Amino acid sequence: MRRYETIFIADPDLQEDARKNLFDKYKNLLVQEKGILIDFDDWGNRKLAYPIKKKARGHYVCMTYGGTGELVTELERNFRLDDKMMKFMTVLLEKDVTADTLEAEIAAAAEPEEVKEEAPEAAEDAAENTETAEADTPAEADTPETETAEAAQEEN
Repeated sequence: MRRYETIFIADPDLQEDARKNLFDKYKNLLVQEKGILIDFDDWGNRKLAYPIKKKARGHYVCMTYGGTGELVTELERNFRLDDKMMKFMTVLLEKDVTADTLEAEIAAAAEPEEVKEEAPEAAEDAAENTETAEADTPAEADTPETETAEAAQEEN
């Protein structure tokens, strides 16, 4: 099994439900061809560097998955046949990947979402600890800045 990344640009004029159906079609195709979807990242509508099919904007999507060369061939064949697809590009990320490695990566990708929820609480606790530590340390107001500046000049 190999790890691939496909970035494709869909027609930006598609309605939200039509776009969702289009994306589901390719996700289902990936599952039918015995692939493992790692990440499906919808980047949204963006300006194109140059017009494609007489359009200045496109809807970008990045899909990372594991599968065989036949899966990529079938996926790209469907992209070519679909009028709603403007451009696509597939890149081989890793040659030898096991299904267990991909499953672990999917689980690890789900973990940061849980950590992000806990992070604000940890940040609040850290802020409280910092405020307490600042209150415990004595203020350096005992020696005025002018005295330390004069002492530094005398040493030079």
